[in-house]
Amino acid sequence: MDAATLTYDTLRFEYEDFPETKEPVWILGRKYSVFTEKEEILLDVTSRLWFTYRKNFPAIGGTGPTSDTGWGCMLRCGQMIFAQALVCRHLGRDWRWIKGKRQMDNYFNVLNAFIDKKDSYYSIHQIAQMGVGEGKSIGQWYGPNTVAQVLKKLATFDTWSSLAVHIAMDNTVVMEEIRRLCQSNFPCAGAAACPAVEADVLYNGYPEEAGVRDRLSLWKPLVLLIPLRLGLTEINEAYIETLKHCFMMPQSLGVIGGKPNSAHYFIGYVGEELIYLDPHTTQPAVEPNDSGCLPDESFHCQHPPCRMSIAELDPSIAVGFFCNTEEDFNDWCQQIKKLSLVRGALPMFELVERQPSHFSNPDVLNLTPGDKERLTASAKRSEYALTNLPGHQALDCVLPLASCTLCFLARLLSRCLS
Repeated sequence: MDAATLTYDTLRFEYEDFPETKEPVWILGRKYSVFTEKEEILLDVTSRLWFTYRKNFPAIGGTGPTSDTGWGCMLRCGQMIFAQALVCRHLGRDWRWIKGKRQMDNYFNVLNAFIDKKDSYYSIHQIAQMGVGEGKSIGQWYGPNTVAQVLKKLATFDTWSSLAVHIAMDNTVVMEEIRRLCQSNFPCAGAAACPAVEADVLYNGYPEEAGVRDRLSLWKPLVLLIPLRLGLTEINEAYIETLKHCFMMPQSLGVIGGKPNSAHYFIGYVGEELIYLDPHTTQPAVEPNDSGCLPDESFHCQHPPCRMSIAELDPSIAVGFFCNTEEDFNDWCQQIKKLSLVRGALPMFELVERQPSHFSNPDVLNLTPGDKERLTASAKRSEYALTNLPGHQALDCVLPLASCTLCFLARLLSRCLS
């Protein structure tokens, strides 16, 4: 047991296999049968990068924690969903990790971006320190939205991947905003408009041609993260079918969320159960060996994945999608529009062409402190009235819609008071 320390959430030595069911198994846009494709299912799961608690890594900030056990689970889930985006970007969705098989250099480039050291793009050190700007102290637990915001900031330094990261707030995805973001790179008009790149320049330690290639690209690969709240204290069952459909889409990066103060990375579902990777295992920090190679086996979950009932999911989640090309994004938009027509599937968010006019900036309202106090008191009275109605569960289903007046007021109030 010196190779890993098992914490409360994974204190078990036998992992339950997939149930013998005719229901399809969906893993990040891939459909499988338990009866005929069990090995393929496990290989797909094992190939995902699995980031867990680690111990004995260099102190965060030089004098901070040397382990993230007990507080870093959502940070690790953020790493996993973002690592899946990088895998799709540099290796492709069909890439597979096989134990003992030599992997291509791009695989280790992706893995190195998450290693527990201060100069890795998306290390626990970078996420924890960047989170200070989001109001989170080092060692403090994150929610899905916070980790999404931090990863977006860190991605700006990753010129090798050259990703366009968009976080859709207010339960609304604005297509115009995304196209503007992803089409920000255009071909150079000529030598004067595009200065020559020095031959010995490396882009954050990665090959020069990657940076040049992306400067000439018409579409920056999109990582779309959508923070959502699908209920008050528990997930509203009206959203379950919609959530399932997200895992069916080829653009799916999965979902980060879990239970209160216990985060998981959800990669699929079978029947009424979600399939997830659990970060609550403490392993030693990994260093390159004498030959300079990075031992990578501990970054892949080599046992059947965990499962939990969808009904147990905490309503606060973030859904992720990756669109490598503009065609991928257009296809995703069409799928979301069709999903809104599925009977019994309540939309989790709105897809609109342009920013709705009711999305006002609270700063233009010139609210005084007295106005804010009255809004706070009114909101609390409204919340009390809603949660004490016998049928308040029925009202719960409309809360995530951006057009809902109560939601808009709540968002406006939170912005004003932040």
